Amino acid sequence: MLLVGMLDSPYVRRAAITGTLLGLEFEHRSVSVFRHMPEFSKINPLIKAPTLVADDGTVISESLLIIQHFEDVAGRSLRPTEAGARVRDLSLTGIGIVAADKAVSVEYERKRPEERRYANWQERILTQLHTALDLLDQAAKRGELSAGPELRPGDIAAAIAWGFCRFVIPEFVEEARWPALAAQARACEALDVFKAWPIDRE
Repeated sequence: MLLVGMLDSPYVRRAAITGTLLGLEFEHRSVSVFRHMPEFSKINPLIKAPTLVADDGTVISESLLIIQHFEDVAGRSLRPTEAGARVRDLSLTGIGIVAADKAVSVEYERKRPEERRYANWQERILTQLHTALDLLDQAAKRGELSAGPELRPGDIAAAIAWGFCRFVIPEFVEEARWPALAAQARACEALDVFKAWPIDRE
C-alpha cells in the first residue's frame, strides 16, 4: 500500500499513525497538493490528501475511508469493543476531526487578501474551533482521553488536532486555555508511533 500526502496534514498523519498501530506495512510518499500538483494528479486526479493506493491499485480518498480500509486489511479496529465506550470514542473522534477541520479553515482564511476576508465567517470558524477544543479539554480532564497504553481513535484524533493547531495557528490556540488537552497531546507526541510520523513541511 502507498499513502500519499504531506505530514503537515492532520488527516495524513492520523491515517499514518493508525495504520502503524494496526501493524500494517505501507509506503509513505510526501507529495504536496499545492507544490506538486502534476505529480499528485498522476496518483489521484482528485489531488486529495491523503490518498491511499491499495495493494490492487485501487485509489482511496478521504482519511476516514483509508482508515476503514486499514481496519479491513488488519482485521481489527483500535476502537473499544464495549458498546458505550465505542460510542464515546466515536464522539471524541468526531470532535477531534472537527477541530482539525476548523483549524485548516482558519489557516486558509487568513491566507486570503485582507479585502477578501469575511469577518463573520472568520468569527464562526474560530468559534467552532474553540468549542471543539473546549470539549476535548473537558474530556481530557475527565480521563476520557489518554496516551495509552492502548491508543483509541479518539485519543489519536485529539492529539493530532492539537498538534496541528499549535503548528499552524498558535496565535489562535493558547496552551493555557486548554491545559488538559495540551498535556494529553504532549504525552502522545512522546510516543514512538507519533515520533515516527512527525508534523513536517518538507
